[in-house]
Amino acid sequence: MTILSRELRKKLSATFSIRSLQLIDRQECFEDACENPTEKILLKLPDDEMIESVLIASSDRMTACVSSQVGCPLQCPFCATGKMGFQRNLSAGEITGQIYALNDMVSAKKSGNKVTNIVFMGMGEPFLNTDNVLEAIDTLSTKNYRFCLSQKKITISTVGVIPEIQRLAKSGMKTKLAVSLHAATQQKRESLMPIAARQYPLKELGKSLSEYTALTGMPVTIVYMLLKGINDSLDDAKMLARFARTFLCKINLIDYNSIINIKFKPVYSTTRDMFQQHLLMSGLHVTVRKSYGTTINAACGQLATTATMNCNNL
Repeated sequence: MTILSRELRKKLSATFSIRSLQLIDRQECFEDACENPTEKILLKLPDDEMIESVLIASSDRMTACVSSQVGCPLQCPFCATGKMGFQRNLSAGEITGQIYALNDMVSAKKSGNKVTNIVFMGMGEPFLNTDNVLEAIDTLSTKNYRFCLSQKKITISTVGVIPEIQRLAKSGMKTKLAVSLHAATQQKRESLMPIAARQYPLKELGKSLSEYTALTGMPVTIVYMLLKGINDSLDDAKMLARFARTFLCKINLIDYNSIINIKFKPVYSTTRDMFQQHLLMSGLHVTVRKSYGTTINAACGQLATTATMNCNNL
């Protein structure tokens, strides 16, 4: 920047740096008849920490699933990221850097294509890094030379960090909210999400979501992962229906995605159908969300980085 003085340039160089994330690994798998694959990338951060991000292609959208932390401190037993432990939060620049990397991949394949949706459902709990997540969303939703997306196309997924749900409600942002519930009783939720459930009890979470929907006028997406023999009974469905009727919401039922050395199992399709049917008969809006990228460990709960990852797929 020769329009600046040499002294100022030297000072800027010593104080600031602009470094993009380094692509280390890239894997892909094709889903059904979709012409575009689901892709997972491994990115190296400036301090040599690693994160994973996923690009999910469907017939009408390109969804970027991004991480907000290196690892996760919540240690949910069904999640590979939780098994990693927690290293640190990502900066706003590192979060936006994932979008730029994924968007460049999309546009490189076909000119004019771009990421159409963003979900904070990758590694980490976004609401334990709220400042940087909201700053990144503000950058990504502001018209600039590189990327701009409506906040209505962005979803933050949380385990239910109540103070930050309230903060989002009051922020004026149009970002969507998803809450990973997985059980509609306090005792069972504590067994599945011990840290989050004890710190943010189910009763208080329900009140918070009711306040959120009343203030924003937007529904919450309740994400419920069905685990064989654990939270998939008719009684579980009845408890979920009772909880969900107290605020404006829709329910996404998802399958458990297998992880090495973790004991849980997915449910049979007949069990899932029974569970969904009861919720529908209770007057709730329910969908079954397909898992993408399971064969490359890119689906919900499967993201994790290790020093021994195979980096020969570029």
